[in-house]
Amino acid sequence: MSSLLESLFSLKEHKTNIKTEVLAGITTFMTMAYIIFVNPSIVKATGMPFEAVMIATAMSAAFATLCMAFLANYPFALAPGMGLNAYFTYTVVLGMGLSWQEALGAVFISGVVFLLLTLTKIRETIINAMPATLKSAVSAGIGLFIAFIGMQGAGIVVNSDATLVTLGDLTNPSAFLAIVGLIITGLLMAKGVKGSILWGIIITTILAIPLGVAQMPEKIIELPTLATWSPVLFKADISGALGKGILTIVFAFLFVDLFDTAGTLVGVSQQAGFLDEDGNLPKVEKALLADSVGTIAGSMMGTPTVTTYVESASGVAQGGRTGLTGVVVALCFILSIFFTPVIAIVPAAATAPALIIVGALMLKNVVYIQWDNIAESLAAFVTIVAMPFTYSIATGISLGFIIYPIIKFFYGEGEDVHWIVYLLGFLFIVKYIYL
Repeated sequence: MSSLLESLFSLKEHKTNIKTEVLAGITTFMTMAYIIFVNPSIVKATGMPFEAVMIATAMSAAFATLCMAFLANYPFALAPGMGLNAYFTYTVVLGMGLSWQEALGAVFISGVVFLLLTLTKIRETIINAMPATLKSAVSAGIGLFIAFIGMQGAGIVVNSDATLVTLGDLTNPSAFLAIVGLIITGLLMAKGVKGSILWGIIITTILAIPLGVAQMPEKIIELPTLATWSPVLFKADISGALGKGILTIVFAFLFVDLFDTAGTLVGVSQQAGFLDEDGNLPKVEKALLADSVGTIAGSMMGTPTVTTYVESASGVAQGGRTGLTGVVVALCFILSIFFTPVIAIVPAAATAPALIIVGALMLKNVVYIQWDNIAESLAAFVTIVAMPFTYSIATGISLGFIIYPIIKFFYGEGEDVHWIVYLLGFLFIVKYIYL
């Protein structure tokens, strides 16, 4: 078995081993397992059955992650995208009046367009044209973003009508537990314990039960059936979507997925050391192909756009370096269909410490930004802060692409900017004005 895995994933070449990859895969899954329940809870407002979408979520995540593992040999996990599922539900279906079947058809079409852009290397060209300073900024920005997600989920940071966000009640069991979990995980990492992030999640979950933050499951196994999945399986209405004039809808799916994926790939790859000496990601076309195929397959399975997950950074931080990490993630998603009662007990307070620590690890990339050069640093700073402030990786990237070429041009360094960066900056300005 070990020789087979070595031949498939080149573990020695990537300076990793089976144990490390398995721990990394489980860690990544634990930090993103929430999507199994959150995605169906959002899209059920469209009339889609919760249980059917839950199976579709797990199966689409498993399929797309396996595509990434075997096509690109990267430890990146994919699943239906947060934000994209909200757009699918509240804008496309409830706002524009499309049926959920037609909305799935629009997702399918966007996936096909993505596939064409990938095969023609347009997506690859866009990612490789990103300036080095923006690549570093994206990685750091994603770090702040996922740390913010973790703190928000645990109740450490809460909504405020006066200041938008504020410190939550730290005596609240969830917030208190997240802080305890953060300390435990930090101590484990300081001691060099293998799998410290995963152990932190497990220990925090165990502590959550007596505190009432998590409840013991009533049963361990719940067998799924095809009849449960069938209400959404292969129900995408492509012809109906085409008949509704969906250009704006498809563009929105394209825009968010393209730059969420680009940001995640670049940010996590920089953390893992995958970027080459020119700052480009080798095999990026294969990674993007997996993303495209995942979206197409996901729409057929019954879920909104599938995208690369920023939580992959938790597995990378745990040492995951190859597609074997993704295989483990995919197997966990498949098994989750049978063990949903157990997975459901892991609270946000248990995954929050992992996200906060990974965010801290990713923030180290700010040292690569030329802070003494305003032409480089201003766009980088806006990119970094816009991601958590606007709750969108894509928005952070787009603002960076707008500011960077303008400042560089008037700073007298315009010739150093790739023409694609100028074009994208212009297109983003048009988007914010007219769309």
